[in-house]
Order: sequence, then C-alpha cells, then structure tokens
Amino acid sequence: MKNHLITICIFLSTYVQSQQLIPLNEKSYSDSLKTVVNSKVDNNAKANSYFLLSNFYRNTDSLLSKNYLEKGKALSAKTPLNTAKYHYYEGWHFLESNKEKAAASFQKAIQEFSKIKTKEVDFYIASSWYNYGVTQKNKEGYPFLVKILVEKSIPQIEKYKDHKTLGQFYSQLAIILTYNAEFAKAFEYNTKAIKILEKNAPHSPELFFAYLNTASNFCYQAKGDEAKKYLDKAEKLIQPYPESSSNTSFYYGKTLYFITKQKNEEALPMIEKGLIYAKKSNQNLLTQMFYMNKYDILRKQNKLNEAKNVLENILSEKTLIIDANNRKAFYNQLSSLNEQMGNLKEALIWEKKYSKLNDSLSSENVKLELNTLETKFRTSEKQKEIANLNTEKAQKELEINKKNQYLWLLVFASLFLLILIISIYFYTKKLAKEKEINHSQKLKEIAQQEELKITKAILEGEEKERERVGKDLHDGLGGMLAGVKINFSAWASQNLESENKQNFNEILNQLDHSVSELRNIARNLMPESLLKFGLETALKDLTEFYTRKDLHIDFQPIDINTNFPLAVQINIFRIVQEILANAVKHSEAKNILLQCSQSDEVFLITIEDDGKGFSQDPSPTKSMGLHNLKTRVDYLKGKMEINSDDEGTAINIELNTHAIS
Repeated sequence: MKNHLITICIFLSTYVQSQQLIPLNEKSYSDSLKTVVNSKVDNNAKANSYFLLSNFYRNTDSLLSKNYLEKGKALSAKTPLNTAKYHYYEGWHFLESNKEKAAASFQKAIQEFSKIKTKEVDFYIASSWYNYGVTQKNKEGYPFLVKILVEKSIPQIEKYKDHKTLGQFYSQLAIILTYNAEFAKAFEYNTKAIKILEKNAPHSPELFFAYLNTASNFCYQAKGDEAKKYLDKAEKLIQPYPESSSNTSFYYGKTLYFITKQKNEEALPMIEKGLIYAKKSNQNLLTQMFYMNKYDILRKQNKLNEAKNVLENILSEKTLIIDANNRKAFYNQLSSLNEQMGNLKEALIWEKKYSKLNDSLSSENVKLELNTLETKFRTSEKQKEIANLNTEKAQKELEINKKNQYLWLLVFASLFLLILIISIYFYTKKLAKEKEINHSQKLKEIAQQEELKITKAILEGEEKERERVGKDLHDGLGGMLAGVKINFSAWASQNLESENKQNFNEILNQLDHSVSELRNIARNLMPESLLKFGLETALKDLTEFYTRKDLHIDFQPIDINTNFPLAVQINIFRIVQEILANAVKHSEAKNILLQCSQSDEVFLITIEDDGKGFSQDPSPTKSMGLHNLKTRVDYLKGKMEINSDDEGTAINIELNTHAIS
C-alpha cells in the first residue's frame, strides 16, 4: 500500500493525459477512415475522417498526423463546424508536445463551437474544456483540472444523461479522487461511469478504461481480489484485439494487481509484455511507469544497485519528470534509496532537490528532514565522541546533586502536581466552553442550511410555476384567442354586410388588444429574452415594458456578463422586476434611474426615483413585497439598503453571483 501511494501521483499524470479513446479494434477503425477519405463522399465527411486519422496517428507518427490535420483543414475553410473541429484536433495534435499551442487551440475551438447550437457541438465544447484543463495541469495543479471538470465539462454533458462521454468524464474525475486517496468517492463515480457505459457503450474504450480505473482504485486500497473482478472484465473487452495499443494499459493494470498481491515474480512478465506494447505505440509515459514498477520490485528484492540504475534511467529519459509532482517523487525515492545504500552524500544532494520542489507544500517538515540527513552525513564520525562526553557530563552532575536529590525530587513532584491540577482545571473549563460554542455554531449552521434549502425550494418552485403558467397563457390561451380572432374575421367577411363591419372590427381590435396583453403577462412571468439573450437584454426589455408617457426609466448597464448560473440571473431579474413594479405602482415618480454593474463575483443594483417615498411599515400585509425582496437578496448572500423620504427613494443592493453552486 505504501509503495502504491508513492507512485499514485505519477500514475495519475500518465493516465489522465494518455487516454486517446481510440476504438479497441484499431486496425478496423483506421482502415474504415482511410476508405472514407479515398472514396467519393462529400467534403464534410472527408474532413472529419482526416481529423480522426490525425488523432489516431498523433503519438505513433507525428508527421503523418500533421499531414492528415492539414488535409482536413483544407476541406473545412467554408464550414464553421469543421473549422472549429480543426482547432479541436489541432489541440490534440500538440497535447503532448507543446502544451501552450494545445491550450490556445482548445480555447479557439471553444470560441468557434460556441457560435453553433447543436447537440454534437455540446460534446466538443465539453471535451475542449477538459483537454484545456489537462494542458494547464502542470501549471495550475490538479484542483484547476477538477474545477474544469465539475464546472465546465460535466455540466455541459449531464443533460445527455446516458451518453458515453458523461461516463468518460465521471471516470476521469474518479482517477483524480483516487489520487487524493478519496477511494470511496472514486468508486462511486467509477460505478456511475460503468453503469452508463455498460448500458450505452458495452464494447467501447471508455468502458475498458473505466474497468481499469476501478481495478486500480482497489489496488491502492490493497484489495486485490476486488481489483481482479474488474481486470477480468477489461480483459474480456481487449482479448479479441491483441494488436491494440490499449493492451499497454491492461498490462499496467495487471502489474499493479500482482504487486498488490505481493506476487512480484508474476508482476515482472506483465511489465515486460507491457513494455513491448508501450514502445511499439510510442507510449513514453507508460513505458517509464513500467520501469518505475520494475524499480519498485528490485528495491523490494534488495537489488539496490539495479533499482538505482533503473530510476536514474527514468530521470535521464525525462518523459515522466516533466510533471513537477513526479519529479519530486523521484527525488525523494533517490534520496531514501541512497540513504539505504549508505551513500549519505548523494542522498543529501537528492534530498536538497526534493526540498526545493516541496518548499511551498511543507517547508518546515522538509527543512527538518534535510537538517536531519545533513547531520547524519557531517557527524557520522563524531557521534561516539559526543555520546561519551554526554555520559561523562551526566555522571559529574549526578555526583554533585546526589545529596540533595531527594529534597529536589519532593519539591519538583509537589510543584508538578500543583501545576497539573491547575492545568487540568483550566483546560477542562476551556474545553467545556469551546464545546458549547462549537455546539451553538453547529446548530446555527444547520438552521441556516435548512433555511437556505427551504428558500431555494420555494424560489425554484415559484420560477417553475411562473414558467408553466407563462407557457400555458402564451401557447395555450393566447393561441386559442388568436384562432378565435381569425375565425371571426373569416366569418365576418362572408356573413356581415359592410354597414355592420365597423362595429365588428372594433370588437376584433379589442380582442387583438386582449391577446397582446395576455402575451405581455406571459412574457412577464417567464421572460424569453433572459433565456435567449442574457440578463442585460432582459433588464433592458423590462425597463422598456414599464416605461410610460409620464414616466422615464434610465437603464445604465456596466460590465454585465453571463458567466454565472442561470438561477442567479433569474433571481436578479426578479429583484429588479419587484422594485420597478412597486415604483411604477406606488411612487408616482416621473423619473427612475436603474444602474446595474458587475465586478468579478459581485453584482450591484442601484434604483433611484423622484416619487413620494414610502414608509417601511413592518406589518406583514404592507411589507410583503419587501419581505419577498429581502428573501431573494438573502438567498444570493447579499445586502440591501433602502433610503426613502418625500423627495424619493434610493435602493442599493449588493449580490454574490456565485452564491448558488
């Protein structure tokens, strides 16, 4: 278990980046793509096949991969979707060789895909975000990659609940949870992934890797028997395809299993088989991982010189140590290995390298370990002399104090007992007080959480009911009234004399006005402009709706964007709607100023009018609007300030756009 945890970081960086998700039957897959590009099909199909071939060869033949990529680009110039796909596969092409170029390509792909609204594009956007996170992993760390997964990629795909891409993202999240030793949570996400993939993609590479991920999770918990169940399932999928490069990952999983079962002799053949596949398909990271496990076995067998040679060869090859966390792990291993071999000077060199990398994480512990190792190196020849001097000094002190030792013992014992009693008293008192404070705090937090849940349920229910009623009015009753108007018009043209049509047309105009008013009410219940064009447009439409001949509303938006949840945008819209409605209905104002601005996660609303003001009456019947307003502000963890007199009213509100996760 300990050795597994030493290499789990390295395993993760390998596995997260190396999954190309090429079908297990690689030859049939590549042959079918080549058939498409050589046949008489439309340019869109050819371009897509060229892109897939570029991705297929990106590890084994970079020049051929680049050639296919450029051919796909040449066929995509006039097609927005294929242009976006070019940037996406360009990112894949540079993913291992040039992280900066890959990151720029994936960001460009996201921009281009965002202009197109199709189901297919949703998957490309989700994948582009995830791959962008992979490019930033070495710079930003794994928390950034997790943030991308849970905030960008998974939400983009979760609406397609049974799609294999969602299973793949769950599996990737499980790998990172395994890295953080969150084995139970990792198993939960692996189980979700496997359930989706077994149902919807039973022969896919996504399912194959999900099985391997789950097996690895159990290996790191030293649960070899559980791991074998999933390894056997993975083996059934890969067995028909002995030429597939995915066999590399399978043999890596078998290696972990035998190491977990402490069957090192059986693990070595798995390593050799895996190395054959890894070298054949240029899977450099997995190649080095097999050598890492070989090093681990040699060290367990006390073949220290051989183990050291393997580890130094891995470092010289440099593939694994691109990742700073991997490099730190290797330095630590070389330090402890050299110390075990008695090479204290060399151990100190590697320990200093390890310390330099690890300063930001645990500087005090590293300094302590470094000083300990340095002391061992510099004082190995003087330890006996120091021990003798200490012994001699202790004997002299014992002789000097021998006569008074009983008296001092009694004094110290009494003093110690008194201090102990006082300390226990104050500690017990302090502990009880802290316990009471913690208990009160927990009760308060629970109450706040429950209140938040209730508020959320009420507001979400209210919005759903608004949406339902709005749709019913707009699509149902509105459509029926419009149909009635059309039928009346048709009937009148055939049955009414010209002298009677004027009165009838007045009735039709009234009916037409009623239909328009009904649709205004429907739009007010659930503004389509908010869903289609964003918050700023919706607020602008709202001010135009409330503008009258005798009332001017000045709307001033400042840096409003939509990079926060839709639920928050709806609540902000409802807050402004409530305030404007009250001002129009009660204030008798001639002018209203509405200013909305945004800075990072803070959204500011300022509304001023020149009306007659109002009294903030605390009675429930008169302050229901204020109560609803305060409820929404509290829900968004905001603050509200109201100043009202006979010269007008000013309301200032500050909201948190990320209050709802």
